[in-house]
Amino acid sequence: MKFYPKSLVLFSFLIIFSGCFQTIEKQQDNVFRYNEASGVVSLDPAFAKDLPHIWVCNQLYNGLVALDEDMNVVPSIAKTWKIEDEGLTYTFYLRNDVLFHENEVFENGKRIVVANDFVYSFNRLTDPKLASPGSWIFNYVQKKDGKPDVLAIHDTILQIRLEKAFPAFIGLLTMTYAAVVPEEAIRASGNEFRRNPVGTGPFAFKYWNEGVKLVLRRNPDYFESTPDHQVPQLEAVAVSFLIDKQTAFMEFAKGSLDYMSGIDARYKDELLSRSGKLRSKYQKNIRLIRQPYMNTEYLGFFIGDSDKGQNFIKKLEVRKAINYSIDREKMLKYLRNNVGLPGHGGMIPFGMPGYDSMGVIGYRYDPAKARALINENQLNNIRLTITTTADYVDLIKFVQSQLNSVGFDAQIEVMPSATMREMRAKGQLDFFRASWVADYPDAENYLSLFFSRNKTPGGPNYTHYENKVFDSLYLKVLKETDSKKRFEIYRKMDSLMMQEAPVVVLYYDEVLRFVNNRISGMGSNPTNLLDLRKVKISLSE
Repeated sequence: MKFYPKSLVLFSFLIIFSGCFQTIEKQQDNVFRYNEASGVVSLDPAFAKDLPHIWVCNQLYNGLVALDEDMNVVPSIAKTWKIEDEGLTYTFYLRNDVLFHENEVFENGKRIVVANDFVYSFNRLTDPKLASPGSWIFNYVQKKDGKPDVLAIHDTILQIRLEKAFPAFIGLLTMTYAAVVPEEAIRASGNEFRRNPVGTGPFAFKYWNEGVKLVLRRNPDYFESTPDHQVPQLEAVAVSFLIDKQTAFMEFAKGSLDYMSGIDARYKDELLSRSGKLRSKYQKNIRLIRQPYMNTEYLGFFIGDSDKGQNFIKKLEVRKAINYSIDREKMLKYLRNNVGLPGHGGMIPFGMPGYDSMGVIGYRYDPAKARALINENQLNNIRLTITTTADYVDLIKFVQSQLNSVGFDAQIEVMPSATMREMRAKGQLDFFRASWVADYPDAENYLSLFFSRNKTPGGPNYTHYENKVFDSLYLKVLKETDSKKRFEIYRKMDSLMMQEAPVVVLYYDEVLRFVNNRISGMGSNPTNLLDLRKVKISLSE
């Protein structure tokens, strides 16, 4: 009889297990597969702070409300809700047919979600001992004994009280942080809940070999359905964790993965033409889904009070001339393969309610206007120093050439990200590249960058823009619960701010999704949320 080292036996077992799982995948062929290069360290929604964790947790959990593809807040576990007391009281009416995933922590293996589960989940999220990065979403909620003022009036009625009106609050509740979790599972697992998740989502936890593979299986008790079929239709979701993006791309190209989000510079030109279309050699097996993303890329001017720096930046004519000098369409075509939309509007990005759909708020390329402003105001050869990080040097070099072509003397200063963030917060950068990705799906998130009380270092107003009319509209919109009226005020604020040009909007980013042609029902939205509820796989014969 031969004896083998334990390491060899374990290695052999992993090979056998991997082979068996691959066989199951091939037999069923109803497994959605994608790679996550950044890795996943927790399956606890309280720590879902970035897309890799949000994507996985979105399959495992639900909250009171959710977002549809048009960024509207729609029912989830809450079937209806009402907002009263001038936006201070939110009352949610819950479904009575939502089950937690089957698990031994429940007396009968299963249990219906009740309002008290949300009270527990929200108290847990804001508990300092947990140190969740998502606790901030309840900053607007009134506190009782240090806990959020969340009350279970009935098993199916939940009430939340705010300290002050904040219309975007309902959007905060769509975030994964606000998902419901069962107290029994938390108590049973303790700190290991991250590896033993129990939720209500369309898929339930099955297997996780950290850094290698994560498997979720279809939840047969999922509460949503359509007239035509069950939800979800997939049998399983398998996530691999290949760190090298080039290797992951090759796996996707040969069909071993069903989905890839975003595009790496190393294979951008391989997949996309200069005009941004999928190259013909890939179209037989892959399709491209494009969607606006909640990210506005811009250049900012520090226009606040300062004895240092380039005081001419404070001249409106300089800022307008710079805005007219940049051919945003050309920039996107040659530097980004037309990924993104030209920044011809305000700060509110395309795809976000409140966006300037009429195209009248911002600036378009007009070098003649730029030169006229420069000549009329004797601004020739003024030196402009644009501060950026190494990742964006190519983009800023393009901007530099555009500014120099109309009569400015533009220079580039490159510094580390941490240094740039610190100096920008202290008002030590006159002209800088920046971007803003919304924390929550409401245009207020972008306009808060120009509210005078939010000036850095205490807030995100890096430009130190200040306008009394803008401030009054900002305070007014915080009390407006009618969404249509709120969007009108947002557009007015965006227009007012852009007339004073404290920023140069370069482009609005896009989500690129590359999907295997065997996949149908794959949607998208500006948050780049991975939603697999309606996804279907054309099974091979």
